Amino acid sequence: MTEPVIDIRNLSKSFGGLKATDNVSLDLRPGEIHALIGPNGAGKTTLIYQICGSLKPSVGSIHFRGDDITGLDVAARAQLGLGRTFQISSLALEFSALRNVMLAVQSRQGSSFRFFRNVMADANLTEPALAALARVGLEQRASVPASELSHGERRQLEIAIALALGSKALLFDEPMAGMGQEGSRALTRLLDALRQEAPILLVEHDMDAVFALADRISVLVYGRIIASGTVAEIRTNPDVRAAYLGARQ
Repeated sequence: MTEPVIDIRNLSKSFGGLKATDNVSLDLRPGEIHALIGPNGAGKTTLIYQICGSLKPSVGSIHFRGDDITGLDVAARAQLGLGRTFQISSLALEFSALRNVMLAVQSRQGSSFRFFRNVMADANLTEPALAALARVGLEQRASVPASELSHGERRQLEIAIALALGSKALLFDEPMAGMGQEGSRALTRLLDALRQEAPILLVEHDMDAVFALADRISVLVYGRIIASGTVAEIRTNPDVRAAYLGARQ
């Protein structure tokens, strides 16, 4: 079997007497979208924070492309190619879409922005940034300040930034949040096209998107994985229907 890109082993995280993550094991394989679903308060975001390095697990390990990254911080994991987007945007809103992506290219290349007048003409920065914007369908919005982009366009820009950083896997926490039906459909198409470029671990409440995208689904309830499987297996699992899907369908 192909080695997982992300391999989480027996992960637990406690806050005092509360066990937010309870002996979780799951993996993300090349070319797939693995969705993580569950009710509010199930511990999904806490788990994602541990994977990206914002939180240190109490017990267990996280491997990325074969290396143990459990002790690494967010920046070190990003340097290795672990990309992420969250519900709360971290874009530089005063900068154009192009300049936001150029900052990511600069970070990856280690070049400098000290002389900004010249850097906008530097093809080593602008060309990969424009390519990333084109990849997500924002090439016509390159000069628009991020503050003037729609909610959906900001999501696209965040993905372009992750791609420009050379991400080898992507963690998405509620990317459909706040989107209308058409925006969700457009983002679903984009994520579907990205899976071969970088596999995706997807936390999402939009079950239409989850069922359309996921190769596998893991269901988290009270910090514990209660089931993992294909869309068909999860749809018909009685424990999952009782804990989550039954109340939503």
